Amino acid sequence: LMDEKDRLPVAGRVVWITPPGAQGNRTAGIGVQFNESSDGDAARTKIESILAGILGQERATHTM
Repeated sequence: LMDEKDRLPVAGRVVWITPPGAQGNRTAGIGVQFNESSDGDAARTKIESILAGILGQERATHTM
């Protein structure tokens, strides 16, 4: 999480990539699948709470 001072070390894997300029006018980004662990749950909860606050905004983000 780019602007957070605390880091959330968590294992996961990239499950999809959408490059800039992708067909269908899709937004560039990646999807990450977190491992099933308490660390993965904590990271997922933190990311979901941040994303909930910016839903519907038009600005670019660093979310993955």
